[in-house]
Amino acid sequence: MRLVTIEQARQHCRVDTADGEMLALYAEAAEQAAQDFLNRQVFSDVDELAAAVLDGKAGDDPIVANQAIIAAILLLTGHLYRNREAVTSENAVQLPLGAQSLLWPHRVGLGV
Repeated sequence: MRLVTIEQARQHCRVDTADGEMLALYAEAAEQAAQDFLNRQVFSDVDELAAAVLDGKAGDDPIVANQAIIAAILLLTGHLYRNREAVTSENAVQLPLGAQSLLWPHRVGLGV
């Protein structure tokens, strides 16, 4: 089950249905990037987490998505949607309180 619905992504990015496939790709990539940053699997609800634990597929330190994680995924989705290239000719700045700021308190396994 996806953590962010295509409708949430559309509403966040303010796009019509014509870009649905690309938006879905970016939303899935944003979810994966968030989970990679967190070093843990994120599940949409307690039931999905419980099923993954029973199947032995939950990994270490699984977590149920909270509003900060969802907001971070939407921010990443919007970034990927609006910035489709690795470089830009425009002045680019990173906004404070971005996706990493939302995800950081939930990150595990930081290492040394």
